[in-house]
Amino acid sequence: MSNFKSQFIRLMSDRKFIHQITDENELDALMARNRITAYIGFDCTADSLHVGSLVQIMMLRHLQKCGHRPIVLMGGGTTKVGDPSGKDDARQLLNDEDIKTNKESIRKIFEKYLIFGDGPTDALMVDNDEWLSSLEYVKFLREYGRHFSVNRMLSFDSVKLRLDREQPLSFLEFNYMILQAYDFLELQRRHHCLLQMGGSDQWGNIINGVELARRVDQKSIFGLTTPLVTTASGEKMGKSASGAIWLNADRLSPYEFWQFWRNTEDGDVGKFLRLFTEISLDEIKKLELLEGSELNDAKKILASEVTKLCHGCIASESAANTAQKIFEEGLLGEDLPSISITSKELEEGLWVLEAMRKAELIKSNGEGRRLISNGGARLNNVVITDPDLKISIIDANADGIVKLSSGKKRHVLLRVN
Repeated sequence: MSNFKSQFIRLMSDRKFIHQITDENELDALMARNRITAYIGFDCTADSLHVGSLVQIMMLRHLQKCGHRPIVLMGGGTTKVGDPSGKDDARQLLNDEDIKTNKESIRKIFEKYLIFGDGPTDALMVDNDEWLSSLEYVKFLREYGRHFSVNRMLSFDSVKLRLDREQPLSFLEFNYMILQAYDFLELQRRHHCLLQMGGSDQWGNIINGVELARRVDQKSIFGLTTPLVTTASGEKMGKSASGAIWLNADRLSPYEFWQFWRNTEDGDVGKFLRLFTEISLDEIKKLELLEGSELNDAKKILASEVTKLCHGCIASESAANTAQKIFEEGLLGEDLPSISITSKELEEGLWVLEAMRKAELIKSNGEGRRLISNGGARLNNVVITDPDLKISIIDANADGIVKLSSGKKRHVLLRVN
């Protein structure tokens, strides 16, 4: 256990959230004495966040539970510019209506993790478009641009890695770090926000904000970053065979979300329990001692606890029950992801490769043929051997459902409407 004085910093250290902190001892002492306000920014590039944002969301949740006030900063303004961090190409620019729609959808995610309101520790959600869109360009450059060294900005990972790979970086994107630094200054002025948190790729941007506040307002503010989360095999956290692991149920079903966590690599179970659940550290240590088939129980606990936070208790229990029916009892799980097909399609015969493409189990016929030749495709739990097979009405059960599977862990129901 760490020796930090503040409950929040100690908790973050013990659960392995911390990568870097500015003025670590000063921030720890401040948070031990006082309630502070801290923020993390999220751009509105899609109508859902994915698990790559979950470490930051959990940090805000822990912050609030430790008696501090979290701010969720929605990047309505910075989304119009695009964050170059970790990207080889410029983000697609969205119009105002798309940004607004995305922001409203993302807010629903945070309402599951945080308590919003007017109380001293209640979370705030603000949009940096409130101040960024009203800035006067020449005045802004004269007042704040002189505090940024281009030489130093070129050394930050978000820029340097893009240039090292000889990928283009537009002047628009280059401005992103200046705007993020200004966000921190503005939040300090408006809400007395003293701490910005984020992923390790945001360190340079956060430092810019800390230094800007010191130079312009003579204020001491702080930064804290989390390590890049990778799997035991070295892969970037948050991707699966079927794509991004979204947090919105309309993007990814609670069952698929649960199954993603159930499939965690053995070496990641303890780390993920610390980062993504609220299970006590003592209990996590016990679960880490499990080996062999017993480790699957720890994975089920991980999956259920993470799903409970994101989708609620009922959805989590339903997903666990569905998984048990499929993998332990060999039954049909009604909560599996599904697509609609017409009775006419089955009456005429639906090519199995076409059905698998519709179900997004494969991306091409070639991929489907390889899957079938390797024995990895199933129709109603029976191995498919013929890539030219047609699914017919007799393959549907009494409820008009056909089950397609890719491997042992990906399943989709075709529902006749």
